[in-house]
Amino acid sequence: MDIKNIKKEFPIFKQKINGKPLVYLDSANSSQKPKMVIDKISNFYETEFSNVGRSVHTLAVKATNRFEATRDKVQKYLNAKHREEIIFTKGATEAINLVASSYGKKYINKGDEILITELEHHSNYVPWDFLRTEKGAVIKFAQVNEDGDVEIEEIKKLITSKTKIIAITHISNVTGAVLPISNIVDLAKGKNIPVLIDGTQGAPHSAIDMQKIGCDFYAISCHKMYGPNGLGVLYMKKKWVDDLPPYQGGGGMINEVKKEGITFADAYTKFEAGTMQTAEVVAFAESLNFIEGLGIRKIASHENEVLQYGLEKLKKNNSVNIIGDPKERGSVLCFTLKDIHPHDIATILDDDGVAIRAGHHCCQILHDKLGIPATARASIGVYNDKEDIDKLSEAIQKCQKVFQN
Repeated sequence: MDIKNIKKEFPIFKQKINGKPLVYLDSANSSQKPKMVIDKISNFYETEFSNVGRSVHTLAVKATNRFEATRDKVQKYLNAKHREEIIFTKGATEAINLVASSYGKKYINKGDEILITELEHHSNYVPWDFLRTEKGAVIKFAQVNEDGDVEIEEIKKLITSKTKIIAITHISNVTGAVLPISNIVDLAKGKNIPVLIDGTQGAPHSAIDMQKIGCDFYAISCHKMYGPNGLGVLYMKKKWVDDLPPYQGGGGMINEVKKEGITFADAYTKFEAGTMQTAEVVAFAESLNFIEGLGIRKIASHENEVLQYGLEKLKKNNSVNIIGDPKERGSVLCFTLKDIHPHDIATILDDDGVAIRAGHHCCQILHDKLGIPATARASIGVYNDKEDIDKLSEAIQKCQKVFQN
């Protein structure tokens, strides 16, 4: 894989930051966009724009066809059985809120239990807290072990007859732990418990096959998959598409509206209220073309090679404390630096054009468990290489010198 040529596909790398070449190590936050995605958005607005599913004029029909063609492409990419199982949302956050609201409204009552983990991003905790507040549900947290993993046995021991749903991350955005999601799903199936997977960190870095995973819900954030902002995908198994009530009301999700009452549209349409993100959906097809053109397994292999190089490089610096040592790690490298606050680390690294994230990464529960308020995080995308890691290491050493003086 020739990374230098791949980097050329991303216009943002043509610029310099503070006079230095950009080293972007913040893909777990949001990935950069290849030119084919940017061009598709621009071209769509210039030549093809119309709202979808409303009008019958030429532009509207063409836009609707492109929109639905993307749904078909996502179905194929995820190996979903039915196109109706693909629902477009404003992001993974809305996707999880949709499930919490629709499933929770119908199936979760006072005393019922929702099982999540201490690794969860706030997006996979706060929506369930709403149910805890509104309905008196109970949230149970599977604990993280000292390596930053959540073991299958920890999940198993927390399941009771009151467990109504298991909601877990695919890959931690802090420890990088890859959870045994297929094993968890198999365990849950045996007890007739639905499983939601927060795939925001999983989908950009690994092959996702809904038939193999077998989960009920899988939430994707498109802007982390080299795609547009403001767009997410929710995979929802067809039995739930048919069964669950709508999440929001508005245009496009209705069948018939009368003064006496309303009937809702069938299938996925009932979950896509209002004007959808047409250009973003159309452009996301190009994001998938980009990923498929390289091959997701080749991407994963390349990123793992860079990650392992990064772990080895940073471990040589005795002042660097790497967060977590999971059995299998995704493309995330969180760390602290002795006596230097992560925000200061990120600020000084930015002077060298090295972009990382600092903070609790929307994972305060986990940081509380670790006993630290914040971490610095370098996260890897397809455009990163070992040279980027070298520059990260050099910038960290410069940061140390600044605070020694």
